[in-house]
Amino acid sequence: MRLVVATCQVDYAGRLTAHLPMATRVLMIKADGSVLVHSDGGSYKPLNWMSPPCTLSEGKSEDGRVEWTVTSKTDDTLRILIDEIHHETSHDLGVDPGLQKDGVEKHLQELLADHPSTLGEGLILVRREFPTPIGPVDLMCRDAEGRSVAVEIKRRGEIDGVEQLTRYLELLNRDPLLAPVRGIFAAQAIKPQARVLAEDRGITCAVVDYDALRGLDDPTERLF
Repeated sequence: MRLVVATCQVDYAGRLTAHLPMATRVLMIKADGSVLVHSDGGSYKPLNWMSPPCTLSEGKSEDGRVEWTVTSKTDDTLRILIDEIHHETSHDLGVDPGLQKDGVEKHLQELLADHPSTLGEGLILVRREFPTPIGPVDLMCRDAEGRSVAVEIKRRGEIDGVEQLTRYLELLNRDPLLAPVRGIFAAQAIKPQARVLAEDRGITCAVVDYDALRGLDDPTERLF
């Protein structure tokens, strides 16, 4: 990863146009080819960015200043005019092991895999950690009519989780052997904004009682 703190101007041209006037910002160039422009505010989201695959070329503007041109495969362009570089560093972060679920979230997944019908009558498990090109969805199930159901499980249901499941569903529904795939967003608690977004996208919300799940009777473990 390459990090540059610079006074710069940023202009994006593509499906729309956007302009960031000259100011000091953090420019992030990741190993996957993505380029992100961050300010010192606005939470974690970049002000502008270019997703991979894209190419970055460095040149000079007409007045001799450094200019980066980032071009996507759809010919969108991000032009970064650099007035002054205050700091620059590069780091090899290596291979990331990926997000590890905390104990409760992992156990929730295990319990719901054992008892999928708690999320919907007639639901049966097909596979845990069902793969997609952008990562595995927690559970892939089938309902009583044999239709595919993707389940994403969180301890706390927030908008980011709904967005994650939305991306999974978009990819899964491209597979003619699975489609149509509907989604269930399961969590111990779901924020109102996340519920509104999920329901607007046709995703079912399921509030899970962790303590009750842990106390479920499993007939396979009975002696008599």
